[in-house]
Amino acid sequence: MDSMTINGAFVQTQREASTRNSARGVVSSLGLHWPEYLMEAGELALYMFLACAFATLLQHPASPIRHLIANAISRRAIMGLAMGATVSAIVMTPWGKQSGGHFNPAVTVTFFRLGKVKFWDATFYAAAQFSGALCGVVIATYVLRGALENDAVRYAVTVPGVYGSAAAFVAELMISSVFMITILFVSNRDSVARYTPYFVGALYAIYITFETPFSGMSMNPARTIGSAFPAGIWDALWIYFAAPTLGMLIAAEAFLKFRGGVPPSCAKLHHANQKRCIFHCGY
Repeated sequence: MDSMTINGAFVQTQREASTRNSARGVVSSLGLHWPEYLMEAGELALYMFLACAFATLLQHPASPIRHLIANAISRRAIMGLAMGATVSAIVMTPWGKQSGGHFNPAVTVTFFRLGKVKFWDATFYAAAQFSGALCGVVIATYVLRGALENDAVRYAVTVPGVYGSAAAFVAELMISSVFMITILFVSNRDSVARYTPYFVGALYAIYITFETPFSGMSMNPARTIGSAFPAGIWDALWIYFAAPTLGMLIAAEAFLKFRGGVPPSCAKLHHANQKRCIFHCGY
């Protein structure tokens, strides 16, 4: 048997072994971590349902609140407080404490880059997050009986504002960078780590109040898809995939550089609890 035949057989064997290992990784991840995947789906479904409900209450022409609060900035501030409180509460729930409270593919991808999340866990997290976002809007559509179709609500879609796509991209990039750098520094400082969910909620409240006119304030590819799909509105969809992910990855690189290459301790946004941790945890 010549050397080329031997080398070919060796390469084929290696490929088969790699395929088997990959299959085992998929099965192992699903078998062991499916509760966390479902939790992520449930968290984003709840977030999207409440986003649609609050948007309807504050924006629908038939809503008395819409007429009571005529000022747009005031309505956005109320929306911001409501959604900021929602985000903090979700992270602090038993599900949020166990899954890590990401409910955002860009967050999960960033922690994967930082070496805290395994490949198949990141893959199934993202699948669950997109599925959960869509389910949340579908449920809201049924419960609110067509109110989301109104032009003033439009399924709470996120689209570029009056300043155009370029401004929307820059805005999403900036808020996502600040968001992730805040998570990384706060969650990795012992004296304030337990307050991470509140920092996250505060940023959501501020962003929804002041950034919404630029991009609709998404910061989350799954959140954008959840609204865009039933609405049939796909304006500049690439922005809401590229900008949040890129912004958070830039923040991760800055964090690593500041810390001399030392990664974060964990991918959970709230770790001071007794829930199991499926990540590469440093605690």
